[in-house]
Amino acid sequence: MKQITRREFAKTTVAASAGTALSRMRILGANDRINLGIIGSGDRGMQIWPIFLKQPDVNPVAACDVYEPYLARAAKGAVKPHKDFRRLLEIKEIDAVIVATPDHWHALPTIMACQAGKDVYCEKPLSLTVAEGRKMLEAARKHNRVVQTGSQQRSGPHYQKAVKLIQQGGIGAVHKITAGFTRNAMPGFKHEEILTKELPKELDWEMWLGPAPHVPYDPFRCHYHFRWFWDYSGGQMTNWGAHNLDIARWALNARAPLAVSAFGGRYEIKDGGETPDIQEVLYNFDGCVVSWSGREVNRTRDEYLVFHGTKGTLNIMRNGFMIAPETWRKKEKPEIEPMQMKGNGNEAQTLHIRNFLDCLKSRQRPIADVEEGHLTATMCHLGNIATRLGRSLKWDAAKEEFVGDKEANQMLSRPYRKPWKLE
Repeated sequence: MKQITRREFAKTTVAASAGTALSRMRILGANDRINLGIIGSGDRGMQIWPIFLKQPDVNPVAACDVYEPYLARAAKGAVKPHKDFRRLLEIKEIDAVIVATPDHWHALPTIMACQAGKDVYCEKPLSLTVAEGRKMLEAARKHNRVVQTGSQQRSGPHYQKAVKLIQQGGIGAVHKITAGFTRNAMPGFKHEEILTKELPKELDWEMWLGPAPHVPYDPFRCHYHFRWFWDYSGGQMTNWGAHNLDIARWALNARAPLAVSAFGGRYEIKDGGETPDIQEVLYNFDGCVVSWSGREVNRTRDEYLVFHGTKGTLNIMRNGFMIAPETWRKKEKPEIEPMQMKGNGNEAQTLHIRNFLDCLKSRQRPIADVEEGHLTATMCHLGNIATRLGRSLKWDAAKEEFVGDKEANQMLSRPYRKPWKLE
């Protein structure tokens, strides 16, 4: 079996970034330090903030969070603390910001940062709705900002190699891609996680809700578990689907599916969450069917991300990929050889952050540019909309709307709670 080394890959790979943007408010030279702020210093924020700070050209300036204990973790030393992200964006010397808030708070800080002349690293999924993603893309282009989506798998050398192999026909024609995520979350989280229902004095609940509908404080909706509520996120579809469906779409070199069909719901987990614990989605691309299988009630491992080619099968995860050859009927030997390449998820994350920082200076578009993040998030949103409606939907990618389905089109955006506006 052929083993591909990192050194061999480095000699053959080409730069993933393309395109240029116009000049910024403060032009960065190759050796300049980047003044950085972070908006949202909870779980995900504190996973990536230390990686940014290890980069030799990063200068931390300010941090923002609505929960004081989280804010204190990020705002150390000379880092200025803020509870309102708008105050952070007013700091002129900041060159770029990280947006690592819950999903319903991705759009406004990103758009307002672009308007303030700052570049943005926004965690995935890029948006809560298709309409948000479109506005984020428009803001980035209008203000000539570098906006990287936190889809770090795109920066993994083995993911880049796998996509290149697939696009060059290395496993034959690919007409089926299988993606999914499974775990056993039974019986749910609420009774295990909630210690008190009293609103902590350290938390600004109104600001945490922001543009989302007002509800009484519920600690189950905060922190990691916001993902299971439609007002703030989209379940495992926008959590893990945003990673694996992103790679599938990238390998297909496709903007969007032609149609989507889905079924599922929260059938067994009774903890107050809303997003599916069982979900099956089919995407119809031109010449390829992509499936997503989500399961929260049984951890038996299904296929995580598999490309089924006519000459072989490529199975990929964050620790690497393997190619198993196919033997055609009436042939004694397969047309391709077995192949594998190791990967490192931690390395991919660092490379992704480094790609963003380098693009701030080169003004190239990053490997997970805002447009790619928008297209992948849209794919996830389509799957969730079809699941909630329980029917097949046709998609017009140029207009970014469903064909002849008013009810489905109404779900492409959501009203914002005053005084917040999506502009």
